[in-house]
Amino acid sequence: MSEEEKNKNNPLHGVKLQHILETLVERYGFKELGNKINIRCFLINPTISSCLKFLRKTPWAREKVEELYLRLKD
Repeated sequence: MSEEEKNKNNPLHGVKLQHILETLVERYGFKELGNKINIRCFLINPTISSCLKFLRKTPWAREKVEELYLRLKD
């Protein structure tokens, strides 16, 4: 199976993590985002860059953020 076929049904294919995070922060703000997803980087001195750094290193947290983004897009 080619890479293109694998990504055909992936709704996040081509969507950058920064775009996902910026969209969620714009919609909910850091405080509400921290309430929806219990991740400290959203609640303690949050910035886009610090959250991106954490999410790139932490697969479980990134998965939760991506799930929320997909629910927002439905």
